[in-house]
Amino acid sequence: MTGKQHSRWLVLLVILTAPLLYVIDIFIINIAIPTIQQHLHASPGEMQLVIAGYLLGSACFLIIGGRAGDYVGRKKVFFRGMFFFTVTSCICGLAQSMLQLNIARFLQGVSSAFMVTQSIALIQELFPEQKQRAKAIGWYGMTLSIAAIIGQVLGGYLAETKSAVEGWRLIFFINVPVGTLALWAIRKYLPETQKITGVRFDYTGALLLLAGLGSFIYAVTEGREGGWPAWSIALLISGSMVSTWFFYDQKRKSALNRNPLMDTQLFKNRNFMLGLLAVLFHFMFHTAYLLMVAVYLQNGPGISALACGLYFVPHAILFMGSAMLASKLLVKYGKNVLLAGLLLIFVSFVLQIKMFSTENQPFLHMLLIGVYGLGNGMVLPFLLNIVLDSVPARYAGTSAGIFSTFQQIASALGISIIGGVFYSSISGETTAAYKIALDNGLIAGIACMVLVAGMLLLLPGESRDAKHTRVVALE
Repeated sequence: MTGKQHSRWLVLLVILTAPLLYVIDIFIINIAIPTIQQHLHASPGEMQLVIAGYLLGSACFLIIGGRAGDYVGRKKVFFRGMFFFTVTSCICGLAQSMLQLNIARFLQGVSSAFMVTQSIALIQELFPEQKQRAKAIGWYGMTLSIAAIIGQVLGGYLAETKSAVEGWRLIFFINVPVGTLALWAIRKYLPETQKITGVRFDYTGALLLLAGLGSFIYAVTEGREGGWPAWSIALLISGSMVSTWFFYDQKRKSALNRNPLMDTQLFKNRNFMLGLLAVLFHFMFHTAYLLMVAVYLQNGPGISALACGLYFVPHAILFMGSAMLASKLLVKYGKNVLLAGLLLIFVSFVLQIKMFSTENQPFLHMLLIGVYGLGNGMVLPFLLNIVLDSVPARYAGTSAGIFSTFQQIASALGISIIGGVFYSSISGETTAAYKIALDNGLIAGIACMVLVAGMLLLLPGESRDAKHTRVVALE
């Protein structure tokens, strides 16, 4: 490995701090939800908004964040995004009410949008060779899922911590030293990228995007909780209409070479679109699953937050192992590896429906959650590669924003729709009620899983040579 290559992989470690912190902060709160609900006297809807509001703030600004790096410079935007993420994390930890917490979480999500999109775009620019880029993207994908498990375990530990500071506040305060260290590394190791000059930023496109996505996601998030009142339906329709207007506005500007916020040429790539849809449905059930199981284990069998977090350790270990193995099997078997992973997830869900009970069964719980991790390790990292693999470097900022937007919309929809199925199925605070709710949520997850498999089956097969160039080599 040359010095230049070594520096690129060192830079990759710095880059991965953004998705690591971002995803940890989605899932670290899952385990602490009962504790926060008790201390701040929150309703189930307010607690869902703690997660969905973070995703809403992120999703609305991802494409804008991706393009900001093109105009201002990726290092500068990355640094500023990390700085404000660290500051808003501290504000979350200081919150004295659910209103304060949810506002701070929304702003935390906004700041994350600017740092996460730069990380994806920097990977595409720093690793122009297809094999090296695939490897880097593979590590990005692994970081996303490993961070989710770290969040679950760390959330359980911190929620149970007894100190002068309430344990759930440490969930947010822990980002301060980590974010500070990341800021130092960004300034020291990250190179600055070329900027677009002499061209005006697409402000009208940004406003249309914010209005459309914001209206749509907020309506989905809060409308279900309120029983779909008239305002939520109106907001859902208007948000969809404005989003459609945004797309055609961007298409017109692309045709006139007016540097739109989003180049619509990417949507003519069939494989890119199929990959995006697969990511959409996969992250819907993945995000919702981790939330539902965490709530079920603490309110059904009644285990502690710390024990609940530890139940996800086998998931993390098996995920990493299967991801490493799958990276080698992809050379020979291609997308069939992903389909095999989905089959394992399906088996895990069915067994959880059949075998989970209202009693605490540590070995069974850890085993079946671990089987989910085993299957997910064969799917999640490589879905990301399917989306970004064929995208030229000139679309780095745009594709990073589009991919991340789909991922966050999927997570928000998963919390709102599948999580909504789960919460609406809870009839009373009995252990049996939580088991029924989990079963219904898992059935909804299976429906999304079938759609993911359908998208993968529609992807074309590849020759052995093509597979060699596309494999995510994680060794």
